[in-house]
Amino acid sequence: MSRISIALAAALITGSLQAQESIPEYQDPLEGIQIHEGKGYQFERSSLRALDVHDPIEGVNRRIYRFNARFDQFVYLPVVNTYEWATPRFVRTGVSNVFNNLADIPNLGNSILQGKVRKSMRTTARLLFNTTLGVVGLFDVAEKMGLPQQSEDFGQTLGFYRVPPGPYLVIPFLGPSNLRDATGQGVDWAMEDYVEFLNNREIKNNNPSIWALQAVDLRYKNPFRYGALDSPFEYSQVRYLYTKFRELQIEQ
Repeated sequence: MSRISIALAAALITGSLQAQESIPEYQDPLEGIQIHEGKGYQFERSSLRALDVHDPIEGVNRRIYRFNARFDQFVYLPVVNTYEWATPRFVRTGVSNVFNNLADIPNLGNSILQGKVRKSMRTTARLLFNTTLGVVGLFDVAEKMGLPQQSEDFGQTLGFYRVPPGPYLVIPFLGPSNLRDATGQGVDWAMEDYVEFLNNREIKNNNPSIWALQAVDLRYKNPFRYGALDSPFEYSQVRYLYTKFRELQIEQ
């Protein structure tokens, strides 16, 4: 699950919030926390009411969200920062390219399941070029040839066939999701197991450090930072942004 667009949208919201004036505090009964009254507050309050998302276990989700934020602050990001410090950029790029090449397997499978012929052909070409000319994906030669990666997961496939998203979920370590997308993620993993492209599952299982490297790379590529919105309503805004981003992905 990519969070790049979420982070970009969050940055836009952050910019609007930073423009609010210094004004007296107001106790909002909707959230039970101190906020500022004024233009910024009006935006926040309307967000909570108008940008509603089905979240029946919000209390549990909020606790998991806080846990993820603490884990990110004290464990995940320090490891990623050490990884950046210890490895040259070209090495990190090569690692990301290899994992992106493997990710094109579920991208291709889901494109086929949705009947997206053109996207399936482009993803097939990416796999062929990057696996051969790109040395098992170490170099993303396909993108330089005008074939950027196009993400398709089973959650999108279910959405394509009008399966509703179900309740919103925050998954430990992984972050925002919903019942449909969480189920889809499991199918994507099973798809990778079944295909066994380049014996990647066997290699990973025999070398657990590769799993750790993939987890670090996943966070390294994701620009989202907890607290970046500088807003007491971050949970609600991220929930809305994730939901709308997934709707846009399914519509494409």
